[in-house]
Amino acid sequence: MDNSWLEFAHSAVDYGIIGILVIMSVVSLWLFIERLMAYGAVRIGDYETKEELELDLGDNVSTIATIGSNAPYVGLLGTVLGIMITFYSLGDVGAVDPKKIMTGLALALKATAMGLVVAIPSIIFYNILLRKMERILTLWDINAHSKRG
Repeated sequence: MDNSWLEFAHSAVDYGIIGILVIMSVVSLWLFIERLMAYGAVRIGDYETKEELELDLGDNVSTIATIGSNAPYVGLLGTVLGIMITFYSLGDVGAVDPKKIMTGLALALKATAMGLVVAIPSIIFYNILLRKMERILTLWDINAHSKRG
């Protein structure tokens, strides 16, 4: 197999998969901060119905959950590609080179680790936002109940 193809595949995993994961991480953090700022600015008295409030509170929260749930799969894709590259390079050389095996496996494991590094904080962000949403909605209920009573 052409060595330039292996270099391209190696770069695609190293920069492509890791790059996608970095973008996912930045988007997740950005949306988390945006939601925290939005929650801080919510005035529950401005909402006539709980449903209107829920719609505003829920903006972008599902995107954070999607990033958190899919980041490990993107990392796994990088892992599979890294292992495939390792096997292709071993098959191309025809001899077992421990350095090539270790380099390929390290690349694969780096993708897995990055997937987890993105997923874990994203799921934490999601859970924090859900709890804040619940608190705001409960405050709306208390406020609406006190107006009726």
